[in-house]
Amino acid sequence: MLHNLSHTNSILNQFVLELRSSEIQSDSLRFRRNLERIGEIAAYEISKTLPFKKQSVQTVLGTANTAVIADKPVIGTILRAGLPLHQGVLNYFDDADNAFISAYRKHKPDHSFEIQLEYCACPSLEGRVLIITDPMLATGASMVATIEQLKQFGTPREVHIVAAIAAQAGINAVQKALPSAQIWAAAVDEYLNDKAYIVPGLGDAGDLAFGQKMQS
Repeated sequence: MLHNLSHTNSILNQFVLELRSSEIQSDSLRFRRNLERIGEIAAYEISKTLPFKKQSVQTVLGTANTAVIADKPVIGTILRAGLPLHQGVLNYFDDADNAFISAYRKHKPDHSFEIQLEYCACPSLEGRVLIITDPMLATGASMVATIEQLKQFGTPREVHIVAAIAAQAGINAVQKALPSAQIWAAAVDEYLNDKAYIVPGLGDAGDLAFGQKMQS
């Protein structure tokens, strides 16, 4: 299921605009902070769908009853671009367990690419809620490969995918491979260019957040 958070006007749209702006996004601190704030908003929206349990707390004047999230989730991210978005989700699910995986495009001379998976650290996922972040859901190949790789640590009860910008092609690919996954996108763009980058998108989120990398 797709949750396009831009369908409801909110301050989120301002954060997305600033991520896209070629002038504003040159401030890497602000770029990272906007990704973090999008992660916080997505975490709040996801929290509404999770199971809750009743809990009481003692105040200085009596007892107050409320509902809290029943089970802490696992928050995963695809390194390195996903780190600020991950931090935003973690700010709200602050007692969550965490998972990290390295997934990137390994380009070939003919300009095609394959997804390369390397480092992976993850707690048990068996029967748990997995929230995984990546700023750009383009072809969906990295996300599908990442989630399949993480299944070696157990089968999650729910999978939530958080993206700042998703392309329709990536959404389609994820929904085909992972039909029960829920996608939370701050914005949805229709097109990929001939290099499989999202248009209009915003550019390379990893480079904008952490500086340009050398190509190997």
